[in-house]
Amino acid sequence: MPVTLLLSSTDPASITMGVSPLAELCACLHALDEPGHHPAAARWVARVHTEADEDLLARATAWAPLWSAFRARYLLPLSAGRSRTLEDELAEIEALPIGDFTAMTLQALIGKNSAGVGGDVLQRLRLISSSRVELGTRVQNDPWGFRRELTGFLADFAAAAFEADWPGLRTALAAEAAVRERTIAVHGPMALADFPTATAVEGGRRIVLDKLYNATAHIGADRPCLLVPSLYGRPHFVVKHYPGYPVVIQYGVGTSAGVSLETARQRLAVLQHPTRLKLCYAILRNPVATSELANQLGMTAPQVSRHLRHLREAALVHVHRRGSVVYYQLDAEAIERLGSDLLTVLYR
Repeated sequence: MPVTLLLSSTDPASITMGVSPLAELCACLHALDEPGHHPAAARWVARVHTEADEDLLARATAWAPLWSAFRARYLLPLSAGRSRTLEDELAEIEALPIGDFTAMTLQALIGKNSAGVGGDVLQRLRLISSSRVELGTRVQNDPWGFRRELTGFLADFAAAAFEADWPGLRTALAAEAAVRERTIAVHGPMALADFPTATAVEGGRRIVLDKLYNATAHIGADRPCLLVPSLYGRPHFVVKHYPGYPVVIQYGVGTSAGVSLETARQRLAVLQHPTRLKLCYAILRNPVATSELANQLGMTAPQVSRHLRHLREAALVHVHRRGSVVYYQLDAEAIERLGSDLLTVLYR
């Protein structure tokens, strides 16, 4: 189930970088609400719980559905630009047409990436959680007041728990942005294919991103794609494509890229076969030749080779050649990472 980006131009200007304090602030707030899969943020989360007052933490919990699994679109940059202040970005939220603001809010609460959420939104929210019903009711009854309270909370939380850290974060994110800008200058929109979640198809006219829903978005001079690096956002790979606004991708930096959804799926499928599990056991500790594996398992060499080929194609074995003899050894680290890789793919 992919998100497909349709590239109408090879102009590098259709892909821009942005360092966003608002996006990073909301990545921090998400880590505060769901710390289990954000180990890199553990120290910051612990400090916030120790130093922040209880009222501020309670407000963070109340607003948390807006930056949970489906981030509200306005919590990422609404326009392209290399850098901006948090005050600038909060002002952009305040300047949003109120209809767009309300729709983006309901979209996040429902957990839906298409623009329309339907007329039964409150009933659908009741099936999710009472906190989402409360936020949905408030934004429908008084969207202007809702917006003022939200931006007020974001400013208060930033002042208490984010502003002191932002200069250091900004320096690291600006360095990442500069590196990726050089890649974009050389490769243009095809630089999007560098992400582990991405595949270029049709000669680069489409970039297919691994996501757990289907969507299509056009990218060109009239609708650029804004790349926003994040230190606290990993392992997530956030893609937003609300109509009328730039496509935004927030991606994590500072850790290994991980594997693609297809690679994780392939490895799980390969290991379902009982004979391949036996092979994994046989080649776990030492490299073993194909003929020896055939003897151990009571199989012919061609039969063993077919199973080894599946393991090799899934990048689960190391292959060594000594003269004419080929030896196989299990990539134990790849097996060990399989659970965490799968979780990372799902979180993205």
